[in-house]
Amino acid sequence: MLNRIDLRGGLTDPRDLLPRAQLDVSVAVEQIRPLVTAVREHGYSAVREASERFDGVAPEVLRVPVETIAAAESTLDPQVRAALLEAIARVRKVHADQRRADHTTTVVPGGTVTERWVPVERVGLYVPGGLAMYPSTVVMNVVPAQEAGVRSLVVASPPQKDNDGLPDARVLAACALLGVDEVYAVGGAQAVAMLAYGCAVDAAGSAHCAPVDMITGPGNIWVTAAKRLLRGVVGIDAEAGPTEIAILADDSADPVHVAADLISQAEHDPLAASVLVTPSVALADAVDRELARQVPATKHAERVDTALRGPQSGIVLVDDLAAGLRVVDAYAAEHLEIQTVDAREWAMRVRNAGAIFVGAYSPVSLGDYCAGSNHVLPTGGCARHSSGLSVQSFLRGIHLVEYTEAALREVAPHVVTLAGVEDLPAHGQAVSVRFAGDPVSARSEPGLRAPQSRAGDPA
Repeated sequence: MLNRIDLRGGLTDPRDLLPRAQLDVSVAVEQIRPLVTAVREHGYSAVREASERFDGVAPEVLRVPVETIAAAESTLDPQVRAALLEAIARVRKVHADQRRADHTTTVVPGGTVTERWVPVERVGLYVPGGLAMYPSTVVMNVVPAQEAGVRSLVVASPPQKDNDGLPDARVLAACALLGVDEVYAVGGAQAVAMLAYGCAVDAAGSAHCAPVDMITGPGNIWVTAAKRLLRGVVGIDAEAGPTEIAILADDSADPVHVAADLISQAEHDPLAASVLVTPSVALADAVDRELARQVPATKHAERVDTALRGPQSGIVLVDDLAAGLRVVDAYAAEHLEIQTVDAREWAMRVRNAGAIFVGAYSPVSLGDYCAGSNHVLPTGGCARHSSGLSVQSFLRGIHLVEYTEAALREVAPHVVTLAGVEDLPAHGQAVSVRFAGDPVSARSEPGLRAPQSRAGDPA
């Protein structure tokens, strides 16, 4: 069922040979640019028109009434409620430990630099609602933002035809459980544009969605393209594409588990990527047999089959686990499972992954819901340079520089020297003017002079 890529024989750089979803976000950016411009210029009418065009729903009021959000919680299935509360508790426990503390460094006596961690003021959290509904994504977005201290949280999620043009009821219930009452029935690129620019939420202009400072959350290629286009207008977490799972496994892995885990991510989307990296041909054959058995029995068999047969999925054969480690580092998967002997040892050697799931009893599905980790993770190889969503995503480091007169006087000659090297004499003057009665000059280096002093004052 899965394509096979044979990298045995010592290939040094496998990146161009590994399976990957072929998405051209730059093309999508140009396709959604007119829509984003329309939302910036026309606000509510452009958002509503786009919702009718792409979602088949045209809400008269974009904001979901607070009482509707509360009602969604009150009618929530008790088992779903219990599961969401458990997920919230576990995610909050992990993310509470991520909060950074302010720290002051004494550089010299009288000279300190304090790094303050200040949360973003207002954040827009996007929750997809296409092939599947994701109340768990509400949890993964909201909890770290709350733990970071973000004051204003707003959720946007696509309107659903089968829910009277509102977002999915379970998404609304998750918002209620987390105390989020500003929710908009808007999806796609138009939601990202609305959050970035702000707009009226009804035709009368009686209420508005204020612009946010940052937008987080996964979405389809149109959401990703809008986030790329509006990066700079707002901050974003990452460009999240179709989901990925890579599994590094040896002969000790159970092919039943491996196949089930590959299927679990393939059911997200026909473009989802499921990749097995192994030195064991026997395991590869056994997994193929298991896929042939398990896929027809799963609910979304057609979607899963399409994803597994696509060019983004496959089995990669390697010489040994060390070679497999090089392959998974090159692939930089969103989700990486290690199902080997001494799994934790191999996991600790991985450098590139959004999240790593260690051993036979830590499947990706656990992380999707109740491990306590975050499931908003970098895709498309971005784990080589980006992290998953966390408390840190919502914090900005701000330096407070505090120097006394004596501490500044001591370092002033160095400042003047470096200002001269860079031909920025006013920089040096900004220091030397504070010591008009003292000689503050550049260090004696050929071709350098201290800044000119004011008339009648020494340099």
